[in-house]
Amino acid sequence: QVQLVESGGGLVQPGGSLRLSCAGSGFTADVRTIGWFRQAPGKEREGVSCISNHDGSIAYADSVKGRFTIERDNAKNTVYLQMNSLKAEDTAVYYCATGPVPFAAMCVRTGGYGMDYWGEGTLVTVSS
Repeated sequence: QVQLVESGGGLVQPGGSLRLSCAGSGFTADVRTIGWFRQAPGKEREGVSCISNHDGSIAYADSVKGRFTIERDNAKNTVYLQMNSLKAEDTAVYYCATGPVPFAAMCVRTGGYGMDYWGEGTLVTVSS
């Protein structure tokens, strides 16, 4: 059974940093596309960053480029999201998901369409 468990969320001041982790089990991380998504109160879910299993590409939403970094550790079946220079508008529940989406840009642009396994999410609050 595939499971994804996120951790690392919390309360941080604007300008601060957090590192989210997504530990997977029941599959091999290097043969699936994995991504981070977020949903703020009253807003639709949006793609944040994805790593493609098809061509190894990485993509980011424009709103996080230059501030967030996604990394994958295949040996640990874990994907990380390093978030720096956090802003109030980054406040959301962050989810990781995996699925047979071939390209990272597509994964981000579609906000998770086609991803078939999801974690339960971790809350990130950016506030002073």
